[in-house]
Amino acid sequence: MIGRIEERRILQSLLEEEEPQFVAVYGRRRIGKTYLIRESFNYSFTFQHTGISNNSLTVGDRKQAQLDKFADSLAEAGFQPERKLRTWNEAFNALKQVIIHSQEKKKVIFIDELSWMDTRESGLISALESFWNGWVTARSEKDVILIVCASATYWMMNNIVNARGGLHNRLTGTINLKPFTLKECEEYLASKKIVLNRHQILQCYMILGGVPYYWSLLKKGRSLPQNLDDLFFKDGAPLQNEYRNLYQALFNKPDQYIRIIEALSHANKGITREEICRRAGIPASGNLSHKLEELECSGFIRKYIPFGYQKRNSLYQLMDNYTLFYFKFIRNKAYDENYWKTKSNSPEVHAWSGVAFERVCLEHIPQIKAALGIAGVSTEVNAWQCDPDPDQGIYGSQIDLLIVRRDQIINMCEMKYSETDFLADAAYDRAQQRKISDFLKITKTKYAIHPTLVTTYGVENNAYSGNIQSIITADHLFM
Repeated sequence: MIGRIEERRILQSLLEEEEPQFVAVYGRRRIGKTYLIRESFNYSFTFQHTGISNNSLTVGDRKQAQLDKFADSLAEAGFQPERKLRTWNEAFNALKQVIIHSQEKKKVIFIDELSWMDTRESGLISALESFWNGWVTARSEKDVILIVCASATYWMMNNIVNARGGLHNRLTGTINLKPFTLKECEEYLASKKIVLNRHQILQCYMILGGVPYYWSLLKKGRSLPQNLDDLFFKDGAPLQNEYRNLYQALFNKPDQYIRIIEALSHANKGITREEICRRAGIPASGNLSHKLEELECSGFIRKYIPFGYQKRNSLYQLMDNYTLFYFKFIRNKAYDENYWKTKSNSPEVHAWSGVAFERVCLEHIPQIKAALGIAGVSTEVNAWQCDPDPDQGIYGSQIDLLIVRRDQIINMCEMKYSETDFLADAAYDRAQQRKISDFLKITKTKYAIHPTLVTTYGVENNAYSGNIQSIITADHLFM
């Protein structure tokens, strides 16, 4: 297994604990949660079960279908219920029998896609509370390890991790599984004997993000353009319909979530809540706030407050690499198995590359801090913008990444994708000086401003390159 060292250690250490263990594992879809858990326990469980996606079921059948599937899993574990399960209390009572009759030293119970099992008025959570609080922890045998997992991160946070009812503070551990970093993707490709150089891996990450499942579809012996045509553009390509499948799998009624995502897809730098309402045609309400929180918890968007502004000025930005690529190149495109091979050097791709590279940088802030030698320094990561005001000598500026340091330095980061060493010419230098001027005039900060460039290869040495305080290359992002 690539990476996941600390997560595996946590899971495997559960077998040595002397008290019952209740652990929640969550993270976005396709991130490898199920694989991590199965590998950590060598595919050996007293009982394991996976909920059914409710989008594949009719409304009337959902609760019973979930219970019937649970009964099948009980049978696979060696217990056959005497009658059809009608409630989740009955289901967990049957699970108790599996545990009682098990001869294993530790009874490892793995319930996957728990959120799918929680149909309307299902009673699942109260039954789970009763099972854990009233039975597992009350037994003299302290031998149960319960692991629950779901891709619906917001549901997990509300109902399990931050539960306010009977499951409040009952978890003994949580694992928020994150996407692979560039380094981990490089290690994964090496383990699969797939040869790509770092620039090609970076380009691939700009499209696939750090989602292990997507990377598992790459084939060795194929160039990156060939692989991308195979994944996205030929007839029947495996990721051609991933966009709608992705959101339908996470949300029971995905239409409004998709409208929010579509609204954000047209705004590279992020937009306000009010602008989302206008573009998506969704009224401002608590329901919208709920949906934005769900999308943020799932890692599809980020919410940030520009430096010097209040919470009411928060901006929302689409962060999912695949979704960005989908809107730019897949949506409304005809099938063409040679699309990327012929498109990859086009102006359209070059324009998209700049935006996508910025997202990759924002996903690798720890690596950028390490490259700056401030991994251990307390910082705030932010962005900033201002409108022009000629009367005040304000040019109007956009800064996509500010690293505000406790040691009274602000790294003003410019992120530039380039196929060669970047040329910091007079125009670039002038733009940077104007941004610094605007920032100092408006924020009145006393911190020193360090112009910082994050680019793919490096910088051509000339009269202006010396004004850049720190240069970070793609190699640093692989740290």
